[in-house]
Amino acid sequence: MWHRSASFIIDRLAQNENVTNPDSRPLSSASTVMAADNPNPQVSLYYQTRAAHHGVVTSDWLAQAQSAVGHHHDDSLSDNYASSGEEDKKISVVDEFNNWRQQPDLAEAVAAIRALSSVIRSSQATTMMELEIELKRASDSLKAWDTTSISLTAGCDLFMRYVTRTSALEYEDFGSAKSRLIERAEKFGEISYTARKIIAMLSQDFIFDGCTILVHGFSRVVLEVLRTAAQTKKLFRVFCTEGRPDRTGLRLSNELAKLNVPVKLLIDSAVAYSMDDIDMVFVGADGVVESGGIINMMGTYQIALVAKSMNKPVYVAAESYKFARMYPLDQKDMVPALRPIDFGVPIPSKVEVETSARDYTPPQYLTLLFTDLGVLTPSVVSDELIQLYL
Repeated sequence: MWHRSASFIIDRLAQNENVTNPDSRPLSSASTVMAADNPNPQVSLYYQTRAAHHGVVTSDWLAQAQSAVGHHHDDSLSDNYASSGEEDKKISVVDEFNNWRQQPDLAEAVAAIRALSSVIRSSQATTMMELEIELKRASDSLKAWDTTSISLTAGCDLFMRYVTRTSALEYEDFGSAKSRLIERAEKFGEISYTARKIIAMLSQDFIFDGCTILVHGFSRVVLEVLRTAAQTKKLFRVFCTEGRPDRTGLRLSNELAKLNVPVKLLIDSAVAYSMDDIDMVFVGADGVVESGGIINMMGTYQIALVAKSMNKPVYVAAESYKFARMYPLDQKDMVPALRPIDFGVPIPSKVEVETSARDYTPPQYLTLLFTDLGVLTPSVVSDELIQLYL
């Protein structure tokens, strides 16, 4: 394992540029695809958000999404942790979360961290026990809002452990303890916000002049890696898969073209055909699991299989708030994340359609993981998870 501390990278970032202030509040306008409640947990709001922010989608696709979601409402989450008698004093954590997540460049887990920080600031609790219970209820509401989002669940769990697990709180008065919690919450949010830039800097030693990189779908952290390489005047080209069914690869190819990076768009089935011309594979991750494998957009597993068979390195770029306490044994050993598929033609009702949005790539097919904790081999991930959750 090759490792640099996060503090080293943050100090280096501070010398090179001023990080954009992450505390500017987003607009609170609602979106059709990003509703405040999740009417149907089986249809992943996480992927609906990705499509709304990054995908090139058709009106048919959106119509199918609305049809799949339906109009059912789950009353169990309607109060969003707030008691009915204190709605004017407490914020709705899900509404606050949805306000933050409307920023396309803000990760879902970071939006959750911002929302939970707001819960602490606006809390009317008078004791630490009351505050911790209120924060736990808010965290549970967010996790229940979309059970298919791995990073949302992991981000909430890590926030709770980082913010509340400090012995110093036992020896302070409540006002000081609450201020300490807010301070720790803001620090955790800042670390999470800058994770993408840390990863981008760590990965630069592995991108060399003249290389060809294959990417799959749209990953904001992978885009940051490639943007940093382009800004440092490295000469490379990128092959982008189309990323069906939401075609997020089209968006990534457009962003790379704006950076004047030579880019070639591939249909998803052309990966093996093009692998001879590729030097390395870069993918993001929805979640990094205990085995060191990753859960990511559908198609990642087959790309890793082809790359492994042809001795091409597969690099994963993922923030530490995506490290999840999960250990899937196979492709079906996960909470299903479903999405509607638009084939462009009518499909007979007797034809079954696979609508899973993601797959699991075992660790033996991955070379390195670039994280804000350092550059890790898959075998080291379990150790890092233990340190994160202790």
